[in-house]
Amino acid sequence: MIWQTAVIERIEQTTPRVKSFFFRVALEHHDAGQHVDIRLTAQDGYQAQRSYSIASAPGAELLELVVEHLPEGEVSSFLHDVAVVGDEIEMRGPIGGHFVWRQSDEGPLLLIAGGSGIAPLMAMLRTRPATDTLLIYSTRTWEDVIFRDELLAMDARVRVIFLITRELPRRAEDFGTRIDRGVLGSVMKQWGCAPRHVYVCGATSFVEAAATALVDEGIPAAIIKAERYGGA
Repeated sequence: MIWQTAVIERIEQTTPRVKSFFFRVALEHHDAGQHVDIRLTAQDGYQAQRSYSIASAPGAELLELVVEHLPEGEVSSFLHDVAVVGDEIEMRGPIGGHFVWRQSDEGPLLLIAGGSGIAPLMAMLRTRPATDTLLIYSTRTWEDVIFRDELLAMDARVRVIFLITRELPRRAEDFGTRIDRGVLGSVMKQWGCAPRHVYVCGATSFVEAAATALVDEGIPAAIIKAERYGGA
């Protein structure tokens, strides 16, 4: 897979620690859930590379990546502190065939995200027209909810439940706790659907907790697809 030049067309501050970067790049068509690699090369030849899930829907004019600013992250620090509209970045992709959802995948859909793990699930939500979809999204605070306004606007066709772990929830239907079997069971009982496809994305510890809760609630492991990144 060859590296291509991607041009930053737009940058949006999504939360205090997260920005969305919109690229114009001639990649092949992607499926919801896939990712791309970004490579930076310094003048002395040193290179840093990072993978980011695609948040934009398949077929969108611009490719959107969600980047959380990690102080120790070479690529995220460059994108947040240095990159500006018009900059050219090396990119390759789309990559990945396991953690994908396609419009031919019918049936109730359960999505579970932690933090910036919402990115690939957002591509699915932006593609899926059906109403039998449940999103459970865990963040530290209300201000940390990436795509908050867009997700709230989706609530008419997608059931959206926020788990706010470090402050009281703002909505009656949300929870002020981490994900566990009790929360999952309560939300799914209210939803009233048996999921046919389940996607979980977030930090390793979050994904492990969510997957354990799903299996404990009787969700077949075979229908659970997980994507994780490092950290807690």
